[in-house]
Amino acid sequence: MLVLTRKPGEALMIGDDIEITIVSVSGDQIKIGIDAPKHVDIHRKEIYIQIGDENKSASASVENLAGLLKLPPK
Repeated sequence: MLVLTRKPGEALMIGDDIEITIVSVSGDQIKIGIDAPKHVDIHRKEIYIQIGDENKSASASVENLAGLLKLPPK
């Protein structure tokens, strides 16, 4: 993990097209701004994990359905 120190108003770049700016710091809370292309999905980590879990669950349901559709010929 790379750890950087930034002050409010300062930014960092990820690649050529993602910029993360420190907007403000208040106590133990930091506000950041993210400027990225529209095709880049940005989620809080807990939401990202939840989406992954739901996708795995949906994929298992589709696989179960596919197994049910393989009925023997009449």
